[in-house]
Amino acid sequence: MTYPLIVIPFAVLTVAVTLATLRRPRFGQRMAASALAALLLVALTAVFDNVMIAADLFTYPGEHISGIRIGLAPIEDFAYPVCAAFLVPAVFTLLDRTDPDQP
Repeated sequence: MTYPLIVIPFAVLTVAVTLATLRRPRFGQRMAASALAALLLVALTAVFDNVMIAADLFTYPGEHISGIRIGLAPIEDFAYPVCAAFLVPAVFTLLDRTDPDQP
């Protein structure tokens, strides 16, 4: 189960950085937008990963995955787009140097 272990640091980093923006303005709006983006990215990942795996462009050795799949794609593959949907906006929020008191 190598791939699930690789996902852990990305997930922990995503949660930590996202929570660091908790007190920034519009946290709820960012989370809603990130959730919508995550849904879209998961749907795209499901389609394109399955197409690429079916076309034999790459494979996942069974001993390195959890065994849970959505179609042909292992569930671990879906962690990266979810992390990206939350981590990227959180990083940009933390890097924003404008006055935090402005709406």
